[in-house]
Amino acid sequence: MTSENINFLIQSSPALQMLRLRNASWVLPFLYTVFKENRRMVVKEEQLVPLLAETLGQHDDGTEDLEEARIEFGEDEESRSRKYLVSWVQKRILQDYPDTEGNTNYQLSAYTEKVFQWMQNLQLGQNHVGTESRFKMLFGSLRDMVENTEDDKEKKLQILKDRRAEIDKEIKALELGVAPQRYNNAQVQERLDLFIKLCYELIGDFREVEDNFKQIHRNIVEQHTKAEQHKGTIVGFAFESYDALRSSNQGKSFYAFWDFLISRNGQEEWRNLTEQLLVLLEDRELEADTNFLQNIKSFLLEQGKSVYDANDKMAEKLSRIITEKEIARHRRLRQQISSIKELVFDLMEEEQIEAGLQIEEPAEIKIVMDRKLALEEKKSAATLKQPVAAVEKIADIERFNRLLNTAFIDKKMLWNKVEQVLKDKQTATLKEIVEATSLDNGLAEVIGYYSFLKEKSKRVQIIGTAVELIPLNKEATKFVEVPYLLFSK
Repeated sequence: MTSENINFLIQSSPALQMLRLRNASWVLPFLYTVFKENRRMVVKEEQLVPLLAETLGQHDDGTEDLEEARIEFGEDEESRSRKYLVSWVQKRILQDYPDTEGNTNYQLSAYTEKVFQWMQNLQLGQNHVGTESRFKMLFGSLRDMVENTEDDKEKKLQILKDRRAEIDKEIKALELGVAPQRYNNAQVQERLDLFIKLCYELIGDFREVEDNFKQIHRNIVEQHTKAEQHKGTIVGFAFESYDALRSSNQGKSFYAFWDFLISRNGQEEWRNLTEQLLVLLEDRELEADTNFLQNIKSFLLEQGKSVYDANDKMAEKLSRIITEKEIARHRRLRQQISSIKELVFDLMEEEQIEAGLQIEEPAEIKIVMDRKLALEEKKSAATLKQPVAAVEKIADIERFNRLLNTAFIDKKMLWNKVEQVLKDKQTATLKEIVEATSLDNGLAEVIGYYSFLKEKSKRVQIIGTAVELIPLNKEATKFVEVPYLLFSK
């Protein structure tokens, strides 16, 4: 941002002009009470007018600046309320739109949402500043950008290996009885405050998302409705315009969020995590707005649905605008056909009509689709039955063992390798044993270790459904994914 940008914002931004209103001292608190404190996304006109009239009736003399909304002296509260609403829509404090029944609804504009967010950030000293949680969020975002934009296959593979090693280390520590790390109350409260703040900001930003969609819609309409186009081009523009809405940066981000929010897995996971969070807050006696936490997903769905529906309506309206020219062409075509019919009716009663074409030589007529006479019955093509491919399935280790020639594997030598590694450890995974010793016979030797599940069941076990990658060569370029095998003393 430059000084010129700041000067331009001061002069033109509806958000800053809103703060300079002479009636701002009571307008902003009124709107915050109606929309934010009561958690209303949309308020009907028939509900908002009485609420505003009641507030105006409680004002003392001199509280209002009547010139700001062009109110004449002596008007009643209802008339003043309606003029205030018109003025707020013009100043982009509120947005009005009709519903399916033709009634007017009001919602906060994106600029008003930004003003309320800014005011909430001005409340210094209300909560402690969560430096730890914010830095971890920044660090996680930095790591996410670097890891998910890496093009080098080897570097990406090393990143995944390091992450898997950390997870294996934590799993092994838990299996050995080490107590898991837990957040204390201060850390929980810090992250809870940041979570609630981000939720409020996301809910408020939906107005800006909707405005951005409308701007994209206006730009497309300007580009595609200027010149005359053919039918195919018009239909193509209709599809391209809708794709442009979805493929823009704003559209990609919103639809990715919306698809996750409405997915069954996303809703189920959100519900489970919310219930666990509420139980945690109750057990640790931490103060929080539990009603807001329980209804966050509902608020997001309500706001997201309004943006989603508005976007679909814009695409439908765009399609109608683009096809208006084709409708006009159809109207002209129908008029021309009617004129031809009138000429035909006028000539029907005449005996001789000068019409037709005269040619000097006879024309050769070729009927391409003519069906020729055939006396022989047409032979049908023989059907060839193909055998159904059998499904290969490995049911257990024994059946898998039969696929390989493991008779030459020395089981005693394998167990000596296990004992050698377990001299210094309480437990060891198959991968640790292979890395500590050697893998002389490739995949057959890896399968040989799983035979100890029956022979030494007390000291060998498979951990749940976890899997691990075993390198099959020294260069670690070939791997086999096998169940997580754990050996113990």
